[in-house]
Amino acid sequence: MTTARPLVVARDGDLLDDLLRLAAAAGCEVERAPDATAVRQRWTTAPLVLLDGYAATDCAAGALPRRHGVLVFCSGEPPPPVWQAAVAVGAERVLALPAAESWLISRFADAIESPGPVVGRILAVCAGRGGAGASVLAAAVAAAAAHRGSRTLLVDCDPHGGGLDLLLGIEERQGPRWPVLALTGGRVAAASLHATLPTVQLGDAALTVLSCDRSGKGPSPAAVAAVLEAGRRAGDTVVCDLPRYPTDAALTVLGRADLTVLLVPAEVRACAAASGVARAALEHGARLGLLVRGPAPGGLTPADVATALDLPLLAATRPEPGLERALDRGRLPLRRRGPLAGAARAVLTAADRAEPMGGAA
Repeated sequence: MTTARPLVVARDGDLLDDLLRLAAAAGCEVERAPDATAVRQRWTTAPLVLLDGYAATDCAAGALPRRHGVLVFCSGEPPPPVWQAAVAVGAERVLALPAAESWLISRFADAIESPGPVVGRILAVCAGRGGAGASVLAAAVAAAAAHRGSRTLLVDCDPHGGGLDLLLGIEERQGPRWPVLALTGGRVAAASLHATLPTVQLGDAALTVLSCDRSGKGPSPAAVAAVLEAGRRAGDTVVCDLPRYPTDAALTVLGRADLTVLLVPAEVRACAAASGVARAALEHGARLGLLVRGPAPGGLTPADVATALDLPLLAATRPEPGLERALDRGRLPLRRRGPLAGAARAVLTAADRAEPMGGAA
């Protein structure tokens, strides 16, 4: 959370009550100022400034410097004097309440987000063939990011994968999954997601999980986009587990991910299957990197697989001891050491070198 709070100036008591109600719905505390003179002290430091028409006129007359994040609000359709005051004060937008209530709640939520220490990253993991272990790798990458100190969100985009909550042994944990998470697009605060969704405790780190359930109903593209951009705005690391087939939600991730890891076993048939997956991903703008999983029954080397698929090789990994037994018992071991952890760190290192896809929309 930021220590600075949005600043509100309004003479209309009923309109002020409406604004405070919307801020409370977003979990955002605001600071009230009585007039333009009091506003001057906080004008440049408040993350957001909200003015009614009267306050906008007063602030414009006070010759306050232009800044981003000034909103003018009114009840109903804005009359010409409100538009004139908004232009004079350099407002970003004029909000007509109640029509703009949903937008304003989202903006309040954005205002309380702490900027991340680094640019938020979006990573994706996809299997070259069925059973390759993409969900396990995605969870390991997310855990490695959390251990590095990044606030991390693991997002399940495979509606027929059985649910990442089941993989992680948190299927009984309270918190929404995709089918019941009420997102239809727009802007959502990452802080709200971390506060609401189930988490996995990893020593002194925590991993937030947005899982599918066993209903087979996956997220909409708009909902996925809202979650990804929330994480990027907040400086989080978002790791997405993708299905092999290109659903609309998966395509939304591929177009936004800074790096998509294609996990391919070192087998001839796996290479043949992965070629189609890679081709479809590249056609939709993915930045692909290859991770090869051993052993190689026929003697294929990681370089052979990379050459066959014409993809950059990020790393090669060997089997994780005891992994299958642990998965059968409903608990994925997210260790700091071992082949799986080493592969996860290699993915994060590659992501550090990748050029970010861009800021949030």
